[in-house]
Amino acid sequence: MSYIPRLKKEYKSNVVTRLIKEFSYDNVMQVPKLEKIVISKGVGAAVNDKKLIDHALNEVTEISGQKAIATMSKKDVASFKLRKGMPVGVKVTLRGEKMYEFLDRFVTTALPRVRDFSGVKSTGFDGRGNYNLGVTEQIIFPEINIDKINKISGMDITFVTSANSDKEAMQLLSELGLPFKKKESSDNNSTVEDKKPPVIEQAPAAEVVEESPVEEVAEEAPAAEVVEESPVEEVAEEAPAAEDEEEPSENEEEESKEDNK
Repeated sequence: MSYIPRLKKEYKSNVVTRLIKEFSYDNVMQVPKLEKIVISKGVGAAVNDKKLIDHALNEVTEISGQKAIATMSKKDVASFKLRKGMPVGVKVTLRGEKMYEFLDRFVTTALPRVRDFSGVKSTGFDGRGNYNLGVTEQIIFPEINIDKINKISGMDITFVTSANSDKEAMQLLSELGLPFKKKESSDNNSTVEDKKPPVIEQAPAAEVVEESPVEEVAEEAPAAEVVEESPVEEVAEEAPAAEDEEEPSENEEEESKEDNK
């Protein structure tokens, strides 16, 4: 028997039947399939240093298991000192058994080595069943020796399928093992954020109500003391006036008695 990759067996035995039940296809030939995987890497700094192209070729060849080729510039750009026909990138296209082998290594070995990995984004579909994924560091692949790399750089990986819609393509890739981020986590975060604003708005309103009466009482207290002091001063001034009126009345009585005698 000839060798058949693990994911290819999984696709023919289980994935096809699941997709037929999911989308109710009339014919087996309507079931979407993975056609090719394209790995591409841009090396803009190769304009000044041509050795960077050789490093990129070796890295992509080791990662994919297939000889990579250099991509040439299509026109002159004076601001970048670029001329037509100069190598500015690297790419490789995988089909058949090598495609399934690379996908198996990528899902089971490379992605778990990504720092703080929580799944790949589901927004990389182009509307025609193709999915684009960016890798920021090439050291996630076990084929790369960290001691021999020249510079840490990323690459783009494109999964080309025969699906007619993004939903079908996403279901196909998830069945093949590509871990997409769940939508439930994003929905839960949105509900938590919706509940927080009313709590924040009520807190300052309660503080303002408590502080305002304290300030009013402090201002009214001295006003009441001033009202109580004013009548005390008036009584003190009137008291001597009454005594002055009584003294002359006694003298008058004595004089009247002497006159009678």
